[in-house]
Amino acid sequence: MTGWTTRADVVAKLRRRWDSGDFLAAYAADAPLLPLEVPLRGPGPRELAGDLAAAQEWAAQWRKANGIRLEYQRVGGRLIGANELPRRVWIDEWPQLWSLLGVTAAVDSYSCLLDRTRTAAPALTAWMLDKPHEVLALAGEWDRVVATVRWIDTSAPPGTFLRQVDVPGVDTKFIERHRAVLSRLLDCQLPAHRIDTDCPPSDFIGRYRFRRKPQYVRFRWLDPRCRTGGFTEITVRADEFASTPPVAESIVIVENETTYLALPPTENTVAIFGGGYALTRLDALSWLTDRRVRYWGDIDTHGFAILDRLRRTFPHTESMLMDRPTLLAHETQWVQENSPTIAILDHLRPAESELYQDLVENTFGPSVRLEQERIRYASIESALRDE
Repeated sequence: MTGWTTRADVVAKLRRRWDSGDFLAAYAADAPLLPLEVPLRGPGPRELAGDLAAAQEWAAQWRKANGIRLEYQRVGGRLIGANELPRRVWIDEWPQLWSLLGVTAAVDSYSCLLDRTRTAAPALTAWMLDKPHEVLALAGEWDRVVATVRWIDTSAPPGTFLRQVDVPGVDTKFIERHRAVLSRLLDCQLPAHRIDTDCPPSDFIGRYRFRRKPQYVRFRWLDPRCRTGGFTEITVRADEFASTPPVAESIVIVENETTYLALPPTENTVAIFGGGYALTRLDALSWLTDRRVRYWGDIDTHGFAILDRLRRTFPHTESMLMDRPTLLAHETQWVQENSPTIAILDHLRPAESELYQDLVENTFGPSVRLEQERIRYASIESALRDE
């Protein structure tokens, strides 16, 4: 019976359509999918003549199958006579299909979820029809997902913190865990003005106009004579720092925390702890335009990429200790950079760009990196004295 269609073959074929969502979507939308036909491959005239007993056994197995309708075709000839063999399986009712696939409980669950959602949030039903298996995968939490969508729609004006979502059994971890499906459903539920389409669905906070956590700037006075509110070092909100700048002529942005803390006394100067690519929080500090700004990062490809990013907003930014002489003077301190970048950096000055290109091309060796904490302290003192 090699190659003749078995019940398992039919179930496997139907299972693929179930897995695609076709069946559930058609059932929920009352689409005219039934009756459903599945062709069977059975014995032909030569196979009947070669092994009539096997062919009859195959046919008998199909006659015992429950929950389906068989269509027969006459096969045979002069040698063995005509035989009525199954040639198609027909499924006439949805319960027959669900029983054959063993999914009756799943269908009942989906139907209940769909009915409840049609009442509570009808705008979501089109998505449920399109993605039935995603709904089933969330069956145990679906009602809370829908309740979250409804609460955001009715009770979360722009500027609400995510922590303020007040749905029983829902917290920020629940929202984060289900962020992908919540994004799709909120796109269906919310009016257009509630969605910032410039933000991708992955930016849940921005896209649905929640309030972001404030960004902070940590800074310290290098001038021992100066204080801010009586403090030599302080961490403040970036938006408040934007409107209340320190009265300092010079700003030094440093990436390494230990180095930031160990910077020597320098007249009329404030040091800002950079934080790598997170220094985009400094973009709001428009008063930096009127100050001398020096950036000091590692001499590696990402250090120059961060400098390039800062210069997009503050073109007058100078680099400090990020030059070829500094690199060559500390050869014994070189390490290797993990995952260097090869991005095109348009805001570097000629000498910086040449050094960056040498690093990209491994002119000094593979992925050379000089971390700023490895630079001699005397070099730092000399750089900060340089006006």
